Amino acid sequence: MGSPDIQTETLDLTGSLLVAMPSMGDARFERAVILLCAYSDKGAMGLIINKPSTDVGMSDVLDQLDIDPSPRAAAMPVHFGGPVETGRGFVLHSDDYQSSLHTLHVGGGFGMTATLDILEEIARDRGPDNALMMLGYAGWGPGQLEAEITRNGWLTADASPRLIFDTPAAEKWSKTVESLGIDPLGLSSTAGRA
Repeated sequence: MGSPDIQTETLDLTGSLLVAMPSMGDARFERAVILLCAYSDKGAMGLIINKPSTDVGMSDVLDQLDIDPSPRAAAMPVHFGGPVETGRGFVLHSDDYQSSLHTLHVGGGFGMTATLDILEEIARDRGPDNALMMLGYAGWGPGQLEAEITRNGWLTADASPRLIFDTPAAEKWSKTVESLGIDPLGLSSTAGRA
């Protein structure tokens, strides 16, 4: 018999955080913290919130789109949102902003917009109060994320705007683990069962 299935009918992880366990084994997700923006029996989609790019900044993105940014907007970092469609931009933001085209309401005080209008608004300092620009996203097919959770690849945690927008990227993984009452130094890279 296979491993037990996590029932998606009773479980909705939309708006929750996924925290990569040391045993993850995929370097793209090493110490990753992901906000799940969509979750259903058809799969899941999320954005890594703690991996700022060292190669691309917001000024680069806006230059490519011929958008003239304010100094504040030009200084925003761009994050690696995940390994899927890395040329596509996503903005994870506070729920005080609603695109005239389309914003996905994630819940918990978050929205996600992937249309050009949010970048134009951010460039003019008229966008959301808080925002993280991402290139790419993390995605899972039906049952894939549940299987990874069952194999101890991920912990789940509650998301908060303070953690997402105010905590330095280098501290998000340890702060999220600590929010679960776990000492990050105590996590082992090998899975086991008691």
